[in-house]
Amino acid sequence: MATPRTITLSVNGTTHQVTVEPRTTLVDLLRGDLGLTGTHVGCEHGVCGACTILWNGKAVRSCIMLAVQADGSEVTTVESMAQDGELHPIQQAFMEAHGLQCGFCTPGFLMSISELLTRSPDPTDEEIKDTLGGQICRCTGYQSIFTAVRLAIKKLADARAAGGSA
Repeated sequence: MATPRTITLSVNGTTHQVTVEPRTTLVDLLRGDLGLTGTHVGCEHGVCGACTILWNGKAVRSCIMLAVQADGSEVTTVESMAQDGELHPIQQAFMEAHGLQCGFCTPGFLMSISELLTRSPDPTDEEIKDTLGGQICRCTGYQSIFTAVRLAIKKLADARAAGGSA
């Protein structure tokens, strides 16, 4: 049996030092040890995207990443989006444009779109479709999700123009 390792990582701006088995996945650490259940476990093979988080600013599948790989890094989960009871503009857009139904896949979409819009504030339709193509949703048919992304782009641009930090 492998020896447990103590790792230190920042999750949503809070530093955590935890001891984990080397085989522990990052999603299991987030959900089980840290109680951050917004990151969902779907396929456990990195295909569906429900477990997507940001690792040092990049969208990654936390079900196929080992917790020990996150040692010394910054992890951002969906729990970081809403601030002081206010939805993030991307979350608000998903709600307004009906970009979610059952909500199981939504955290993965939100994190992937967040990374896209940080990297490219005004992405092309192809960039959006490419990002959405990495996620599986069995409820919405994707058109409402695409519409939600376009609305989020507008909301974020409006917030920037108004001097906001969204």
